[in-house]
Amino acid sequence: MGRTLAGNDITLAARTIRLIGWAAAAVLLALPAIAMQFTNEVNWGPEDFLAMGLMLLALGLGLEGTHRLVKQRRPRLVLAALLILLFLAVWAELAVGIFE
Repeated sequence: MGRTLAGNDITLAARTIRLIGWAAAAVLLALPAIAMQFTNEVNWGPEDFLAMGLMLLALGLGLEGTHRLVKQRRPRLVLAALLILLFLAVWAELAVGIFE
């Protein structure tokens, strides 16, 4: 596989991927705040940031749990894809109400 860190079963590559994933979540959460500085088209309140933050946290923890608990590659990828699709469906529903 890859090099393991001292006293830890997480490979260096896995740790890097985790860091990139959490950084991407933080950037995704910051994008509306940045956009609000330049346009009136984006108008998020504190509750919007809280909802998205909780959704990103749930997705991140779900992906990490899937990675740690499911050892086979194919089921892990299927579960990760399902988690991401669920996240996107909830996001779209909250944004524009696609299930009405």
